[in-house]
Amino acid sequence: MVDNALGSFLRARREAITPAEVGLPTGPRRRTPGLRRGELAALAGVSVEYLTRLERGRDRHPSAQVLGALADALGFSPHERVHLHRLVKAGTTCSAVTAPRPVRPTVRALLDRLEPTPAFVTDAHGDVLACTAGFRWLAEPVGLFDTDRPNLARFVFGDARARTAFPAWEQVADERAAALRAAADLGDGAAAMLAEELSITAGAGFGRRFTAAAVLPAGTGVELWQHPAAGLLRLAYEHLTLPGDEDHRLVVYLPADAATADALTVHPGALAYAQ
Repeated sequence: MVDNALGSFLRARREAITPAEVGLPTGPRRRTPGLRRGELAALAGVSVEYLTRLERGRDRHPSAQVLGALADALGFSPHERVHLHRLVKAGTTCSAVTAPRPVRPTVRALLDRLEPTPAFVTDAHGDVLACTAGFRWLAEPVGLFDTDRPNLARFVFGDARARTAFPAWEQVADERAAALRAAADLGDGAAAMLAEELSITAGAGFGRRFTAAAVLPAGTGVELWQHPAAGLLRLAYEHLTLPGDEDHRLVVYLPADAATADALTVHPGALAYAQ
């Protein structure tokens, strides 16, 4: 599914950017809203033939200068430029699928200090490895912890209750697919296997998002949760990459507005929201 990760990423971004975003006229008779290959090639100063080879995977080792020019033309953020560089380094080799790496004791101690704020530690493909009681209060009633190995992507795409838990389900689904695609593109074997699983079990609802992922998942933003006890919650999140070779991430939720903070003050499992 990710044999040509670099080419697929470049093509998805090209097709997601409108001519107007890069200062080009829209013009008549455009079959797609994105940039044509010729337009991107001209902006980046490369030939159409070479860009075609990159997108089709016939050249997987472009120079740093070419990558920089394409990133400039496509308006990549610093984070997306790092990802682009990693795609070239990763090539097409997936790492072996291994058991989840244990969460370090110091990270578990950090989670203890965050109580009862909802926070959890996850890996690149979305397994929930450790969490605060506050996050369990938030996610357990909606069904995330009904399995022995809770996984964010599997819950969003494989559990019908997720559409109720996340009123903005389409946005959450896009984020989860993009996160899985980014991990698989960088050679994460578990992410590639999960993507294959969801392409079968969840069908086109997952597959088209995974294939078309043109941006990296957001590291910060706001999620809507429909909690059985607290009602509709607007939660701001921060997604932080932890140091170390475990490739773990810490995600923390905070109230995004006064109404959410007020709603949570009456629930003992989430009192820290209002502090």
